[in-house]
Order: sequence, then structure tokens, then C-alpha cells
Amino acid sequence: MPLHPFIEVMLERLAQMPGLSDQPPEAGRAQIAAGREAVGEGPRMHEARDLSIPTRGGEIPGRLLVPAAEPGGLVVYLHGGGWVLADIDDFDALGRQLASDSGCAVLMVDYRLAPEHPFPAPLEDAEDGVLHGAELARTAFARPLPLAVAGDSAGANLATIAARRLKGRVEIALQALIYPVTDCDFERPSYRERSEGMPLKRKDMEWFFAHYAPPEAWATPDISPLRARDLSGLPPAVVTLAEYDVLRDEGLAYARALEAAGVPVTLREAPGLTHGFIRLHNLCAPVAEELAAIGRDIARACEAARAEA
Repeated sequence: MPLHPFIEVMLERLAQMPGLSDQPPEAGRAQIAAGREAVGEGPRMHEARDLSIPTRGGEIPGRLLVPAAEPGGLVVYLHGGGWVLADIDDFDALGRQLASDSGCAVLMVDYRLAPEHPFPAPLEDAEDGVLHGAELARTAFARPLPLAVAGDSAGANLATIAARRLKGRVEIALQALIYPVTDCDFERPSYRERSEGMPLKRKDMEWFFAHYAPPEAWATPDISPLRARDLSGLPPAVVTLAEYDVLRDEGLAYARALEAAGVPVTLREAPGLTHGFIRLHNLCAPVAEELAAIGRDIARACEAARAEA
């Protein structure tokens, strides 16, 4: 399918700006922060509060977004940005919309970023954030809530790895993975065909990996979850891909690997959209529709988990 007209205009504007890997991390973070106003705001919440999340590396910030007095579950959300860029303020509108669409509380985890805090610090924060989310789901509401994990891009990478590492310790109703990073193979066809002119290029992913960890660690399953020897027993997954994305092929491969391991998978590909589309829910109708679909997936999974409790 051709690029969505809104995406075409966006790419024209992005072409006039420095690329993600053409500037220091601090400049990239500032560039993303400068775009918050354009992204817009999310729905008003019944409760929205900042909190501290205890981790093995010390306390990190978090934000709890509660759409209604009695939410149907709690979602731990891990934002994208290649383990290097962005924070929960950049994804606040998305978190609020996901809370509204799913009817679930959303815990945004402001995990530490590379290169200041390289692997495994972001993954440890993600894992500890899920553990804290599980504690909140048990104790912070009128009744215990089912738990889900979700994320986009590098955040989806952290979410699914954390789910695997916590297998047997935390019950997770669903993992919602939006164009996840699942491998370190930059030679897949989508890397060759969906790089130039796109918001995420092959050189950007190489830059992100280089900041995150030394090359000899890239193929380990705690960075490239597609290479894990055993994916059985993981939570059911929703995997959302973008048609115009260097990560498309590895996301598809991961969905198939989960299915082969016996994990129930719902796979969708957003036609005409690029990597990073999920933050455009206020600006582009197909994005709003996909985010609403993810919200429904989470709501159904949490409802099923409550019925089984």
C-alpha cells in the first residue's frame, strides 16, 4: 500500500531535520521533546500521578495513569527510543490514550537510558518496573487487577524480554508489542527495502545498538529475543508491525517464533505507516484505530484473566 498521505507530509518535514544518528543523544532527546506539542495531549484521567519505582539500581521515575475509578487491569508500558532517546513525558499522551482505550491503569516506566546507562541497566529497570507494576496491581486498587506489559520499538524489546525473564514469577495476561526490536541482523530484506527516506534507518539502528551494548552482546537473547532458545510459556502476544519499517521482518519472525513455541499470537500490520507511528494517534486516523484495537486486545485479555481468577 502507498504511504498514508499524512505520513508523506511528515517525512518531507523530517527530511529537513537532522537524523537520529546524525547528532549526539542529548540533541536527539531535545528534538523528540520539542515535538510534544505537535503530538498533542491525551484524555483526562480519573487519576494521574508521578511516583518512584524501586529498582536494583536505585529509584527511577514512573507515572500511573488511571482512566476510571475501577480499572480493568494494569499495563506496564515501556516507551521506544532505541534504548537511548525519549522519556515518559514524550509518551504521556500515548499512555493516556492507551489507558482510555483499554480501560486499564497504565504504569509508565522511565527506565535509564544508554549510553549513560548501557545494557543491562534499561532491561533491569524494565524488569523491576514490571515487578512494581505487579505489586500495584495487587495492592493499589479496590480489587487485585490482571497485569499486562506493552511497549513500542526498544520498549517492546524490553517488555518481551522482561516477560521471559520473569516467567514463573509474575502472571502476565498479555504482551502487546508494537514494532518490536527482536534481533541484531541488519541484513534482513526490510532493512534493505525500508530504510532510505524513512524515519528509522539502518544506520540509526546500528547507532542505537552501539550505544546500548558492545557488539559481542548483541546476539544474546537478553538483547535479541528472537535468539532465545525457549520461548514457550510466555504470555499471549499482540504484535503490531508497520509496513514501512526496517524492523518489519524481525517482528514478523518473532511472532512466528512465538507461535511455534505454542504462544497465542495476534499479528497485525499497519498498511501505509512507518516506524514510530503509534505516537501519531491524535493526528492520523489509522493510528488511532490501531491503538484502539490494541486497547481492546488488552481489555479482553484482562477480562479473561479476571474470569479465571
